[in-house]
Amino acid sequence: MSSERITDPRRIRALSHPLRIELLEHLAEGDLTATQCAERTGESVASCSFHLRMLAKYGFIVEGERRGREKPWHLASRTRDMRPDPDDPAQLRALSELAGFAVEHEVEHIRHWVSHIADEQPEWIDATTITSSSFWATREELAEVSLTLQQIADRFAGREADPSLRPAGARPIRTFSVASIHIERERRDGEQRDGGAT
Repeated sequence: MSSERITDPRRIRALSHPLRIELLEHLAEGDLTATQCAERTGESVASCSFHLRMLAKYGFIVEGERRGREKPWHLASRTRDMRPDPDDPAQLRALSELAGFAVEHEVEHIRHWVSHIADEQPEWIDATTITSSSFWATREELAEVSLTLQQIADRFAGREADPSLRPAGARPIRTFSVASIHIERERRDGEQRDGGAT
């Protein structure tokens, strides 16, 4: 499945719900019914069914081949590219709202990992990282960094769908990366320059 470019504010807002973000995450592992989604999320079947229909309405998932009375769903596209038109305030607002939900969702994954770190083998702990860095770069250089982060997992492509491609000892890994402008630092430096200019 190829990456899908999404700019419609209505579609972006349709993802701005914690359960819908979680459902997409589970569906990335394979086709699931509303009942299976309920088992994974702890939500009711009715709630999962409603949110799955909303995701389908806005084109994020499609109905799979029925298995008797069961109706499985699968992703319409495995990756989504949401880069808003900076001249469209509705797109910017919708993306800002979605980003908030997405970041909270990722933070919960990180908290869950850290809370269980004592149960892990030392070599697996050593292999993980939570890191941050700051540097100065041009717009073009930032775009290169962003592209590198987006492509970092490409070397493992196919392992989700085809377990035979997974080497012995492989475990499911999650990454969360952000390359953004340090607005607070930029403003602070600007204020210092303005204040120092007499």
